[in-house]
Amino acid sequence: MSAAHANDAPAAPHFRQAVLVKPGQLELRDFVPRAPADGELLIRIACALSCGTDLKTYRRGHPMWKLPAPFGHEFAGVVEEVGPGVTAFKRGDEIMAAPTAPCGACFYCSRGQENLCAQAMDKMVLGGYADMLVLPAHVVARNTFAKPADLPFEEAALLEPLSCVVHAQDLARPEKHETVLIVGAGAFGLLHMLALRVSGVRAVAVAGRGQKRLGWARELGADRVIDAARDDAAAEVAKLNSGFGPDLVIECTGQVNGWGDAFARVRRGGRVAFFGGCPPGTVLSIDTRRLHYDNLTLLAPFHFRPRDVRRAYELLCERRIGAGAIINARRPLAELAEVFSLMDRGAVLKCAVIP
Repeated sequence: MSAAHANDAPAAPHFRQAVLVKPGQLELRDFVPRAPADGELLIRIACALSCGTDLKTYRRGHPMWKLPAPFGHEFAGVVEEVGPGVTAFKRGDEIMAAPTAPCGACFYCSRGQENLCAQAMDKMVLGGYADMLVLPAHVVARNTFAKPADLPFEEAALLEPLSCVVHAQDLARPEKHETVLIVGAGAFGLLHMLALRVSGVRAVAVAGRGQKRLGWARELGADRVIDAARDDAAAEVAKLNSGFGPDLVIECTGQVNGWGDAFARVRRGGRVAFFGGCPPGTVLSIDTRRLHYDNLTLLAPFHFRPRDVRRAYELLCERRIGAGAIINARRPLAELAEVFSLMDRGAVLKCAVIP
């Protein structure tokens, strides 16, 4: 072939994928996605979302993710190519998906605890911060859905975090007459608040730090906002619920001090949901006398089950929860490093990353 004809050959498609090489080192690499195998989908990412878990992983790594690894797990997009055997979706379909799915056959799956299935984390889809992504067959079969035309891609990408919230609240069982305290005014804390308001609980209070985050909690509708940095914060929490304290406390900081505060603030006979995961090796000291004689219930919800994903999908499609309000920044994929800088400074709640 002549040089002239060689120059006329079409260039290979140029796609990008963010890779977390090690904590603090993020690279945007060129890559060529493979063709989808049986039951799989190749999707073009329309939107990925920043996440507190991603920020923690960026800072210190993750006990369940081996680095280097593709990065990002909250996303929505458009089907580019359909693998053999897929009948539920076709090229051009707009979809939303959770990045994991259980095997359906193991010990935990047989007991309705699919969130503990080893496959869920072992085969988790990573690589949402990219132009293209292959969805494996088990995710396509269990936790991939058609996106309604009137649902923005940004909100559709909230399916995974909202599934975690739905699972936690299903275990915690908030009642309509109850007062709930959320410890932590970050994206997950405020997503919990929005879900609780839709469920109709009597009151939702948010305790957190930083005037910007506390301001966002007020704007999004918290019934009461408590500055955890103030000396009288504990007294303010004690005034809730006619002076009895909160019926339910949901901890969303992922810090051992937050876990301790949650345990200390719940009323006698109340419940605590330790939602935020702490660093490996963290130890929580518990006053067993208070635990026993105050008849407390402690919960530690992790991840989600397919029924939680289905309920989260329904909530997003109903458009009542207003979950998109927690997305308050947008950046192109090329500026992903800046996204984590903004999150590290507490300047954004959740950022939409647009390829």
